[in-house]
Amino acid sequence: MTEKPVYLTRDGRVKLEAELAELVSGGRKEVAERIRAAKELGDISESGEYEDAKNSQALLEGRIREINNILSRAVIIDEEQAANETREVRIGSSVTVRFEEDNKEETWTIVGSAEASPRQGRISNESPIGSELLGKKPRQKVMVKTPSGIIKLTIVKIR
Repeated sequence: MTEKPVYLTRDGRVKLEAELAELVSGGRKEVAERIRAAKELGDISESGEYEDAKNSQALLEGRIREINNILSRAVIIDEEQAANETREVRIGSSVTVRFEEDNKEETWTIVGSAEASPRQGRISNESPIGSELLGKKPRQKVMVKTPSGIIKLTIVKIR
């Protein structure tokens, strides 16, 4: 079974690569030093510090594996191309929508799930709103079923 791609912006890829480099070089050294120091304290079978250091090591290695997995499946979003192709919403597009309920407008950038941060205006292409917006055009009305109910939106602008 083929794993699905992970959509990343160029900036998102750079950030993940930097995090990975820091975890591999600095993070591993730090955890190894904590384990070594805990072993020097004596009986590791009852050492809380040793147990804590080993748990930190497991979390660190898990995050390293996760980032490697994301990077191995990464498909880079061409944000410039998405901005130039404003005919319809796609991954990498910035979309301004108007909520029919209160006429307020909000702008989101559609990104892959690894970079989603709704508070920063970056929503996942896999989220209810993000997936419903994909392929839509300006002035098109959209109804989105969310956990909190149905939201009615009108696409104002795509960049």
